[in-house]
Parts: sequence; structure tokens; C-alpha cells
Amino acid sequence: MTTDTIPMPTLSRQDFVSDQTVRWCPGCGDYAILATIQKALPELGIPRENIVFISGIGCSSRFPYYMNTYGIHSIHGRAPTLATGLAIANPDLSIWVVTGDGDGLSIGGNHLLHALRRNVNLNIILFNNRIYGLTKGQYSPTSRVGAKTGSSPMGTFEHPINPIGLALAAEATFVGRSIDAHTQHLGEVLLQAARHHGSSFVEVYQNCVIFNPTEWEGLDDRRTRDDNILYLEHGKPMIFGKNRDRGIRLNGFTPEIVMLGDGVTEADLVVHDTESTELGFILSNMEFPTPMGVFRSVSEHPTYTDSLMAQIAEAQAKRGRGNLDELYRAADLWTVVPQEPNEPIESHISGRMAEELDDEYIDRLQGTGMPTPKTNVQDRLVEHTVSSLAAHAPVEVDAHTSLAKAIRQMNSHNIGCVMVTDENARLIGIFTERDVLMRVAGLVNDLSAATVEGFMTPEPVAVGPDTPIAHALHLMAVHGFRHLPLVDDGHRPVGLISFRDVVHHLHSANVTVP
Repeated sequence: MTTDTIPMPTLSRQDFVSDQTVRWCPGCGDYAILATIQKALPELGIPRENIVFISGIGCSSRFPYYMNTYGIHSIHGRAPTLATGLAIANPDLSIWVVTGDGDGLSIGGNHLLHALRRNVNLNIILFNNRIYGLTKGQYSPTSRVGAKTGSSPMGTFEHPINPIGLALAAEATFVGRSIDAHTQHLGEVLLQAARHHGSSFVEVYQNCVIFNPTEWEGLDDRRTRDDNILYLEHGKPMIFGKNRDRGIRLNGFTPEIVMLGDGVTEADLVVHDTESTELGFILSNMEFPTPMGVFRSVSEHPTYTDSLMAQIAEAQAKRGRGNLDELYRAADLWTVVPQEPNEPIESHISGRMAEELDDEYIDRLQGTGMPTPKTNVQDRLVEHTVSSLAAHAPVEVDAHTSLAKAIRQMNSHNIGCVMVTDENARLIGIFTERDVLMRVAGLVNDLSAATVEGFMTPEPVAVGPDTPIAHALHLMAVHGFRHLPLVDDGHRPVGLISFRDVVHHLHSANVTVP
């Protein structure tokens, strides 16, 4: 039996449950969405190793941790970008993007829009609770006008984004909507989205029990939802109500509610058509009843990956697979070789660039043109050595000094670092304020027990008294140092210099910068 004929083991919801403790607020709608997706995935017949969940930032974006699949917890709003790259790199994957109304429609709005218009083969699930939950209740791009939140105490006056309308405007090839409280309906919509080849976008009305608990009243209660929700079914008339006695018909381009009977029949109602983008736009703006289900589903559009791979195959058929090294070397290149004394510099430049160098540029390279005037600051920095600086006296400790004592030494001497010396007083390390912030603060519980040896910078760069100031500044810039130890011929500390000492030296000599 070959590997191609080995049947895939039957998976259950439990196979998609990770070992991580789920951490959302008690009663959060995210629990229901998580359970519904875990229940729906086994029906797709896709191995877990071929499933990836990618999220951005927000409450919903913890999702990858709770799925026993591959996952990426990415950066704010950029999940569609990472997912696009992954869909191109491995077209066989089932890729799910989990985002929220804040993550997906604010900082991530641009990325979401382009993933949809490109028809990348992704399943994008947008949790919409019309609030920023993770950051404690600020209004979001979908919050209603007048919503009073932590960031809009007098009520927001911004017009909210319509996620369904946005997806339709981007010509997403699958657009749907459901609600966390109706898990059966949610599961059906998610399965249709997952089986769609191309970009699928599903908005899920999700309840935030802490900061926006009443947003979906009338829709989240099984006793009232059928009177408030219009369930969309392709090819069927739009009927709603617990008794299925009301329907939707068009008055021009405006949908209106009618009661069935008294001369009004199902033939008078709008028949849902998921291939009609125009009808989808009309439905996307309905508030009562709230449309739930598939707004749009078309399959004739090629996916981004399919088109890209077809274009690559066509190029390879015409021009071959190509050679990266040849492509790299096809650009304007030149080779620099050692120059012999008195040899013209242009003889060291090969390739097309050699013919394009003008005389003035060659003069500058050779130093035969007009010399660049030096300033009095440059002269002083090159000619004067660090011995002319008012160097601070070194504060020394040994490697076994406790961190507590070393920090006290810095504070008492009002200095940014201490020198670490061995038993012969030779410099072996330097312990600085940066070390305290980056290596000690918040990481070491007992400063008295830990010693400098484990946190210092060993064998630090040091300069002698005869080092030009310019070279000392160069070392500070290259290594990112604020201080440089000054040592004698025996590598014993004799001082400490800083950029501030250089500035004071220039000012003391009345050197001005032009």
C-alpha cells in the first residue's frame, strides 16, 4: 500500500483542542466561536498539519494558541499580509485569519481590503463586538454613532464601517455573516466559507460581556432571534419571523417588510441570489431584520495564487527557469582592486560604470581636485588627544562585588559606570547604567546576592592617553558607547571619558561650529 492510498484518520473536535488554558472573560462569545470552529474542522477532512490559524492583536487574536494546528500570532492588523505570503508559498494549506473589528478594520483595514480584492485563498473571520475589548472599552471602527465608551464619554460621532459592505466593495468572492449565540447557523456558514476556493469573509457578531454586553439584544436570544433575523438562502424567497409570516420585497431599490396573506404571496418577495453583488449591497445596509447567512458567493474568479503560479509557469515556458546568479550579475557592477602607486584610479573600475565617471568625480576620488576645507572643530578633534580632556577619576570594583554595592557606587559618585578590575588592578570589564536597565532591572530579585561578574561587559574597548579625540568619538559611535575607559600602559584604569567631556573641551577652547 502506498502513502497515497493510506486513509486519513477520522478526526473529532477534541483533536483540534490544544493543551492551553483558554483565557477569555467568562461568558465571552469567543468561547462559542472557538468551539464551533473546532467542531466544524473535522468535517472538512483536512489533516491538522495542513491547517494554519493566523491572528493579529486583540482578544480574538489569542485564537491560534487554542487550536491544535499550526498558528501564527502576528502583529496588529497584519495577519492578512502574513496569510497572503503563506498562501503563495504553500497553496495546499487551509489558512484561517482570525481578526476583530479593531484589529481588522482600523490599522489592518488596508491589508484586509487588498487580501479580499486579490481573492487570496483565505478564510477571514472577523469577530465584531463593536468595541475595543482588550484595551478596556474604547470605541472601535464599527461602534454605533452615539456609543458612550471610555474614549467617547459624550458619545462617538464617527460613522461606523459596515464590514459586509466593505467586503462586497472589495469584491470578495464569498461574504457571510453569523452570530456567536447561534452556533448551528455559525457552523454552517463557516463550512461554506472553508469549502470556497478564494477569499471568504465571515463577519461574526460577537458579544463582549464586559464593555458592550447589550449590543446584540434581540439577536442573541433563541426566544426572540427568529423575529429579528432574516436567514439568507440562495434561490429562496426572503421570509422571516418565528411563524414565517413576514417577508421582504423591494420597493424600487428599498427593501420593505410585508405580511404574507391578504394578497401578498411568496411570489412577491425577493428571491435571494448570492451571485448578485447589487442585492448584497442592499442587504448589507438592512438593520431590521438583520440578514444572516451568505450575502455573496461566486466561483468564476481565479485566486491570486492560481494566477501567480500560471504567470510563473508561462514565463518559465518561454524563458526557462532562470538563474539567480546570472540575474544578479546582469546589473551595473564594478570591481574594486588594489591601486598601484601613481596609477590612474579609473583603471580600477570595470563594467559600464567606468565610462560614465566624469573628470570631476575622478579628481575627487584621486584627491587632485579642490580639497575639502577642514573646520576648526575637526582640526582640534584630530590634533588633540584624550589626555587633554577633563576625564573623570575611575570608580573601581572587583568582579565579586555585589550588584547592590556597584549600583550604590554609581549613585554616590553620580557616574554612569564603574570599572571592574582584577587583583592586579587591570581593567577586565565595565558595568554601566545600561547594564542595570537591560540585564538587571526586573530580572534579578536579590541585588545583594548577585555579583557584577555575571552582568558586566567583559574586556571592554579602552583608549590610552595618546589616542586622538576623533578616534575616541569614532569608537563611541561604532559600538554605541556613552563612556570609554582611559587606561595606562599596564591596562590599569586612570580615567573615564564621555561625549560630554568632548563638548566641554571644545567650549572651554571657544571652538565654534560653522
